[in-house]
Amino acid sequence: MDGSEDGIHTGFFEHTQRSSVSSIGTRSLDVRVYFINDSSVALNVDGLTSMTSHELHRIVREALLLPEITQEAFSFWLLSPLLEVQLKPKHQPYKVCRQWQDLLFRFTECSEEDISQDEPSLQFRRNVFFPKRRELQIEDEQTLHLLYEEAKYNVLEGRYPCDIEDCEMLGGLSCRLELGPFDQDQHTASSLREKLDSFLPNYICKKRAGSFLAAFRPRSAKQTSHEHRLLATYKQVCDDDSCEVSEALKKHYREYLQKCHELPYYGCAFFVGSVDKPAQGFLQRSGRRPVTVAISMEGVYVIDIKEKHVLLGLQYQELSWDHTYPDEEDHILWLEFDGDNEGTPVNKLLKVYSKQAALMSGLIEFCIELNSAIEAPGQEATNASAVTPSPHARLSEKRAKLQRQSSVACNRLEHLSTIDYVDDGTEIKRVKPKRTASFFSRQTSHGNATYSEVQMSENLEQG
Repeated sequence: MDGSEDGIHTGFFEHTQRSSVSSIGTRSLDVRVYFINDSSVALNVDGLTSMTSHELHRIVREALLLPEITQEAFSFWLLSPLLEVQLKPKHQPYKVCRQWQDLLFRFTECSEEDISQDEPSLQFRRNVFFPKRRELQIEDEQTLHLLYEEAKYNVLEGRYPCDIEDCEMLGGLSCRLELGPFDQDQHTASSLREKLDSFLPNYICKKRAGSFLAAFRPRSAKQTSHEHRLLATYKQVCDDDSCEVSEALKKHYREYLQKCHELPYYGCAFFVGSVDKPAQGFLQRSGRRPVTVAISMEGVYVIDIKEKHVLLGLQYQELSWDHTYPDEEDHILWLEFDGDNEGTPVNKLLKVYSKQAALMSGLIEFCIELNSAIEAPGQEATNASAVTPSPHARLSEKRAKLQRQSSVACNRLEHLSTIDYVDDGTEIKRVKPKRTASFFSRQTSHGNATYSEVQMSENLEQG
């Protein structure tokens, strides 16, 4: 999530101690910068209380001997289990850290007790606005390693939902990167069993072990299926005998990242919220489903937190949006997109309930503006196509395409309660077919949009 605001009141935060910053002393302060794998670097910094994120970034790069490209590829984040904030270069990390509780009150539903006990850490993470294609052009091994660690963390934590086959392919690459080249005497299914959660997400293992057909397999088969399939993908990771160790690692880091780039939500900022469930049962009971809203330079993705799959994915040219806060309880991000109702083209509205709605709306708007300012899509496609597909990419292309029809990245509109509407000039009315113009003023440029108006017929049946 990008964007703490500049004019935040400090109030009672002046005396709050934070985990990343030691406030002992007046001239030089201790700051600990964390990385995704929980490693960290401790620094003693002069003038930290007024130092910008951009200036601190330079100090960290110099301390770790990181190349200039990391200035664009990574940003500082303030994170805790309750909130994630990507800092802008002009932000002052120390001051934002001291205002953390105010941010929690404004952008979370947490209790006062949880807020009072929460402490953020200052983390060095991927910049949401860094283009994916540029990752594969990086030559520095340490930078590629940092990107790999973050991608792997998001895969294992389920923030990047993956199909089972993709998880196994990524797990095989992780085995090669962390265990070395495959050795049939050393690397066996039993040796992988105890480390399985380091290579495969827990929800994948539970899903396969808990399936209906798994109940009829012998217990030993259930326990070994994951490690055997992981071992098979590990064996397929190819190494060039003439390649130096460092070059081999860089090659496999890029393969891992390239595979992750196929996930539409790679590199996203994540927000929490909920959506309405469709009414079910005789009593037409409904409720709300907890979701993660992932926003990147490419689009918006609503992900089911429990099931680890996409409910709705939209690129920016496919949507209009807005946010409202009619009262203190319901801050809403509205997403409008084309759909159909019983085969008839309609326009749909999805309500995402979240106190972070304003932040999500602001990030969407900024991404659209940034996209319009960067190089043309045709040039990006040309650069991306210049990357040679890895053996694993070619292998995935050979697999049966039927599995992709139910991919975790596919839309599942049947799991959402949306509003079909028409604007008759005075009020919004629910209809079966629908409208003549968008409900929202916030839209992408008409030149690139595929999101189209559905013309209203003479005899619409209104509901």
